[in-house]
Amino acid sequence: MLGAVDQGLITAVLALGVFLTFRILNFADLTVDGSFTAGTASTAILIFNGVPPVVAIGGGIVAGALAGLVTGVLHTKFHIDPLLASILVMLAMYTVNTRIMWMGHDGLHRSNVGLLGKDTIFTPLVENRLRGTWVSVGCIGAGVLVVAAVMVWFLATKFGFAVMTTGDNPGMASAMGINTAMTKTVTLMVSNGLVGLCGAITAQYVSSSNIEDGRGMILIGLASVILGNAIFGTRYLWLAAIGVVVGAVLYRVAIFWALKWEFIENSDMKLMSAVLVVVALVLSQSKSANTLVTKLSPWRQRADIPEQMSVVPNPFSPMAELDAAHQASTAQPTHTGSGHARHKAPPPCGPDNPRRGPDDPG
Repeated sequence: MLGAVDQGLITAVLALGVFLTFRILNFADLTVDGSFTAGTASTAILIFNGVPPVVAIGGGIVAGALAGLVTGVLHTKFHIDPLLASILVMLAMYTVNTRIMWMGHDGLHRSNVGLLGKDTIFTPLVENRLRGTWVSVGCIGAGVLVVAAVMVWFLATKFGFAVMTTGDNPGMASAMGINTAMTKTVTLMVSNGLVGLCGAITAQYVSSSNIEDGRGMILIGLASVILGNAIFGTRYLWLAAIGVVVGAVLYRVAIFWALKWEFIENSDMKLMSAVLVVVALVLSQSKSANTLVTKLSPWRQRADIPEQMSVVPNPFSPMAELDAAHQASTAQPTHTGSGHARHKAPPPCGPDNPRRGPDDPG
């Protein structure tokens, strides 16, 4: 089971990238399936050609970021719908990733790259029989927490505020002078760079890369985000990021226990992933389920108050507090208008305005 925890922590890096696009930028990005394979293929072929494992990880990050760049350019420069742009890139990446795998020093055309006998970042753990133990869980977990902290820091910068404003209301962001095309493109690059990083680490963990590695990874990322937000809520950005990491681990552990059943095969994993996402979505909309989770999770908001990230505007937007104050002020009942008379308070009594009795004239 600790091996499943290892894989869940590695997948959490991908889930953080999905969190950036789907939750923060409000961009339906399906490039993930292609950029994940780009990360595995680039890293594997670099190690196959003798490049050090740490440097090969950089190659995976760059490959994923370039895929995100293409999606951003198609959307912002050519005004293609976000969903369609990401689907086009995802399809094109299949050929690109295949060509990457053909770049071995032996010149062979292959659809998978094996790294058995090659040094990876996990070689010391394997040699000391520590992979799949608490030691590997601690090492991978520390690295994932560093990635989550960097992402939270990124969103806390001025550019991060611009990204959140763009995701909240692109029209308002543009009116404020924010270059929304740049914020979208850069965020897509960062998101898919994280996905490529996940692919690079995964390739070294399993010591191989296959052209089909990325199929269904977007579903895993969404499941992790949904589970994490359902448990930890979205009250604070750093807590939401931790929730995404925990959600990825819970997803992998749930799949691990499901595969223990005799009537479930490895080929059923995609169906199980879809079912798990559907269950998480249904439960997230259930008031009784939210009440139970709120009692178990004191850091969440009350169950009768909608989670901030589930409504508009984006709670991480720098204008969120102003919007809330404006909504509170406009919610107060007023009695002005054409159908209601305005009542003015009588002027104070004084020498120039003596109080008159009911029978006084005027």
